[in-house]
Amino acid sequence: MTRPNAGAIARFFEEEAPKDIRDQILAIRDKDQKNTIIDPTYPYDRRMKRSDYEDALIPLQIELLKLQNWAQKTKARVAVIFEGRDAAGKGGSIKRFTEFLNPRAARVVALAKPSDTETTQWYFQRYIKHLPSGGELVFFDRSWYNRGVVEHVFGFCDEGQREKFFRQVGPFELTLKQDGVLLFKIWLNVGQAEQLRRFHDRENDPLKQWKLSDIDVAGLSKWDAYTDAIHETMLRSHSDEVPWTVIRSDDKRRARLAAMRYVLSHVDYDDKDTNAVGVPDANICGGPEVLDA
Repeated sequence: MTRPNAGAIARFFEEEAPKDIRDQILAIRDKDQKNTIIDPTYPYDRRMKRSDYEDALIPLQIELLKLQNWAQKTKARVAVIFEGRDAAGKGGSIKRFTEFLNPRAARVVALAKPSDTETTQWYFQRYIKHLPSGGELVFFDRSWYNRGVVEHVFGFCDEGQREKFFRQVGPFELTLKQDGVLLFKIWLNVGQAEQLRRFHDRENDPLKQWKLSDIDVAGLSKWDAYTDAIHETMLRSHSDEVPWTVIRSDDKRRARLAAMRYVLSHVDYDDKDTNAVGVPDANICGGPEVLDA
């Protein structure tokens, strides 16, 4: 069966990609250095070794189970938002978070575009019903921040709707926190060359082609518009009470570990092993200032 976007990534690479981005990818490809980090500003030259990654991952997944057991015991409500550009690693990070959790008390929320009925509702309404109940961990693969970035970039909302979103999102999230919800906002930030390389890999992998959407393809030429929208969203929705944590995700393995450590380090659950949790890698993890690293 022919895919609607077959060859679209390859065409963009050859015809529209900025020359410096194309040259960075070609330099790595020509040397067959699959584990080399493309972005010269990334603090590491190569991806984390798989053996080192797995040695750190398993203890963190054990800690996540402890966190879940504590949440079920205390009826705590935990919500983790994963945001970021397409191919930033949101789904892969969530997969590692939830891999060994009890699915009866852990959910992944990845909503499709709003229905005709939902477009007439208060913007946050369709997300509220997916918030965690007592004892649950909920992971949002994209969230209400669609309005701040994707909807804005593609013209799916007007400026009035977006301004209303920014006026309401702070009080909305503060209300959740004051009601006892443990809310974590994680932005995975991937470089332009690495994003294009991942798209190219998806296009050529029959097991991953389903991940490529019309929005993904159209968004390739909107890098700067995305950048502006992301910076504005960070500026207007980051607060001391409900902060953003930005993680550079050009190396997916380091990014996943940093995300786990960030969440685990901010919850005082029973039998916590602080040595296993460690601290997020400050070289790739921090506040909105990481966007400009």
